Amino acid sequence: MRITLRSFVLTPVVMAAAALTAHSAMAETNLNVPFNFTVQGKSCPAGLYKVIGTDGGNAVILAGASRSFTWLVHPGDPPPSDRRVVLKFDEVGSHHLLRSVQYRNQITSRLDKRSRDIESASIRIVQGQ
Repeated sequence: MRITLRSFVLTPVVMAAAALTAHSAMAETNLNVPFNFTVQGKSCPAGLYKVIGTDGGNAVILAGASRSFTWLVHPGDPPPSDRRVVLKFDEVGSHHLLRSVQYRNQITSRLDKRSRDIESASIRIVQGQ
């Protein structure tokens, strides 16, 4: 078996290109959340957040300046052609609790399970661009 200088040079180049291709496959959407909110008991400030779909399509990441969260997603109510990214919040008084994250036609399970019992909660939606 003959190993040439070319194979030593080309192998890392091909691997780097594959890594960059896989990384770019993770699409992200920016959302501006105009209010403070809570996610699973953790406070998050108002501001710019990124919603990132993972390569396998089975998880979604919500990333802000100070915190980031990762959840599994599954097929939801949106039709297969839906390309929107949506954060859905329960608004209880002056508090906002993240209820779910829709990434295209996938959605998380209910995230604010404790607010399920609160009948007076209204729903507020923040949609990506």
